[in-house]
Amino acid sequence: MKFSIQSRRDAQSNELMELAKTYLQDFGLTYDEETPEIVVSIGGDGTLLHAFHRYSHLLDQVAFVGIHTGHLGFYADWKPSELEKLVLSIAKKDFNVVEYPLLEVKVEHHNAESNTYLALNEATVKSPDVTLVMDVELNGNQFERFRGDGLCVSTPSGSTAYNKALGGAIIHPTLAALQVTEIASINNRVFRTVGSPLILPAHHHCVLRPVNEQNFNMTVDHLQITQGDVKAIAFNVANEKVRFARFRPFPFWERVHESFVANE
Repeated sequence: MKFSIQSRRDAQSNELMELAKTYLQDFGLTYDEETPEIVVSIGGDGTLLHAFHRYSHLLDQVAFVGIHTGHLGFYADWKPSELEKLVLSIAKKDFNVVEYPLLEVKVEHHNAESNTYLALNEATVKSPDVTLVMDVELNGNQFERFRGDGLCVSTPSGSTAYNKALGGAIIHPTLAALQVTEIASINNRVFRTVGSPLILPAHHHCVLRPVNEQNFNMTVDHLQITQGDVKAIAFNVANEKVRFARFRPFPFWERVHESFVANE
């Protein structure tokens, strides 16, 4: 089996990376940064996001697993003290692969080719210097004209990240859906929005159409992108899925409780 390791690059993560590399090679696995079959992320959820985008062209053949060297994350669920146990499980191929849905973001331009991105957590659209004004279409029909700071479209696995901070719902990561959440919408006697997050199933889609010609600041997970000459931005549940190597039960609602409810 071929493996690669993504480190957060702090001292502890780098030390664990070297140990994991040595242990796995001792078991006969091959270190391959180009076409790995399993990617070990050592750091936090942000480190795994970097790993995901690094290998997003290999999603049908690569599985991810995370070791957290900070706070317990939703993607990085192994402790540093469990490294040897994890290495042994990888070497014995003692794991199952689970798949979670992703978000496809397609930016259409008036005078250029479209750009397509995949998000593991979310994508956001904001205006750099004035209020964002966008027509929101659902399944080809006009739904509302949004005015405010921006819009966030998230995956189920990303629903516990920025989406939650905006008041969005937490969705179990196995559900094939996307969520549209407002960022500081303007609601008064003249301008109205639905004022509530929208959860769309996999066969639905959302399109944002600019009302005015302007540049837009977009994020796709940790990536920051400035877009100009935008005709439309389309969001769909992607055909691709992210694959995680699961060595033991993944109690999602327990993780939610530990992260947001339980006292230290």
